[in-house]
Amino acid sequence: MGKVNVKMLSSLENIQVGDYEIAKFEPGQVTEVPRWVAEELVNMKLAEVSEEPFETELLRALSKEKLMGPMQLSPLPDNFYVRMRRRLSYLDRAAAEGRARKEDVDRLRGACYDIVGMRLNKLLSLAGSSVPASTQADRMTPDEATFFYNSQAMSKEWKAALLGGA
Repeated sequence: MGKVNVKMLSSLENIQVGDYEIAKFEPGQVTEVPRWVAEELVNMKLAEVSEEPFETELLRALSKEKLMGPMQLSPLPDNFYVRMRRRLSYLDRAAAEGRARKEDVDRLRGACYDIVGMRLNKLLSLAGSSVPASTQADRMTPDEATFFYNSQAMSKEWKAALLGGA
């Protein structure tokens, strides 16, 4: 899941969070902790995350994707889709509790659908083409690579069945 920087809002000392131990954190201190620990600290209002909001990253990725050609992928972090699902889930809960506006959640969900749809179209086009996978493999997330290789194998099988292996 990765680590994230948090800025402490309160002091903490000698706390065990699952298998993670917090020796001592002071207010104002910026420290790196596992993402799940950061989410717990933020939920308890003990810290705030010191990283770019996912929404900003998503909009930047969407802009880059639109600029790329129909057979080109822009690079995404390996954990992009995991973070996307977690953010949507968090915001759904926040909206249900009145801590987030439903319109903002819907707007983010729409942007998520846009980037997933764009990349899905490109992956399917690449899988059905004769372009070697190695040309774009380094720009695929692990989820996309699995989808791509499965789609490519199915495409090859289907072409072979239709064309007699030609």
